[in-house]
Amino acid sequence: MTDARRAYYDRIAAHGLTPLWEVLGALVPPEPRSPAVPALWRYAELREHVMEAGRVITAEEAERRVLILENPGLRGQSCITQSLYAGLQLILPGEVAPAHRHTQSALRLVLDGEGAYTAVDGERTTMRRGDFIITPAWTFHDHGNLGDQPVVWLDGLDIPTVRFLDAGFAEKAVTQVQSVARPEGDALARYGANLLPLDYAPKPADPTRVFVYPHEKTRAAMQAIAAASAPDPHLAHKQRYVNPATGTSPMPTIAAFTQAIPAGFETRALRSTDGTIHVCLEGSGEAEIAGTTYRFAENDVFVVPSWHRLQLRASRDTMLFSFSDRPVQQALGLWREERL
Repeated sequence: MTDARRAYYDRIAAHGLTPLWEVLGALVPPEPRSPAVPALWRYAELREHVMEAGRVITAEEAERRVLILENPGLRGQSCITQSLYAGLQLILPGEVAPAHRHTQSALRLVLDGEGAYTAVDGERTTMRRGDFIITPAWTFHDHGNLGDQPVVWLDGLDIPTVRFLDAGFAEKAVTQVQSVARPEGDALARYGANLLPLDYAPKPADPTRVFVYPHEKTRAAMQAIAAASAPDPHLAHKQRYVNPATGTSPMPTIAAFTQAIPAGFETRALRSTDGTIHVCLEGSGEAEIAGTTYRFAENDVFVVPSWHRLQLRASRDTMLFSFSDRPVQQALGLWREERL
């Protein structure tokens, strides 16, 4: 750089200006260059740290006792990808995580233990391993543990997306525990059984009223699909969760998927622009991400950043749950996938 050009840059900087030509390549790259990196969290190694959190702070003190899974390339930003947050939440027997609501959308994937519940706007659902539970934006929710063992689940939220838009609001409920307004299973019966109330006309972007997708039903469906069809070369057997009233994603900012991979099967490589968080619910195998192999087992979590090549190999019959920001990208016309 010449002295004259450097002096020019210094002069215009005083006016809040900077030359586009110096940063154009970074602002408009030839392909995505995510600062997030591939990473794997082994639950067997993390579990004791999660349990220790239960001895360090109460659920009431913490409001939400969670250990955040921070992407190694994004430390200090409380996110696992550029747009999504993930963490492991613990609730001990007899505890209540007090009721609140926020503009961030959330999902829960139950990993460990029995006896807890989540309540959403006055309806409780018992949390069973593998269940996919949703807290839509701005709905009051609390968690409680009526059982005799610790319960751990994975939280997934769109916190970074909402933070980027400066649209975050939160509100604590008047009481720690919501009053029960409807019996358990009411929402699933009204909205999740190929039936809808006559006056219910949701918009495509509205979140689902079905806030729990039981793993037992998902598993049975995936087994039936696998028995009736050959695995896709790139995906094996993969389905997306939907709002049954609209066919769209259960939440406007977060997509969720279930994937069954037969023992010994290896997928062909693919990559997509939605950075994706995967959780192994059953089985074990390997994820090759951008040339590096990560061995995963049950309850392990791994992240595939945007536009990183992914191949999966199953050592045993394997079920993966995953979530990403695909609905946002699709709404903006940005989502892209390449099957290699």
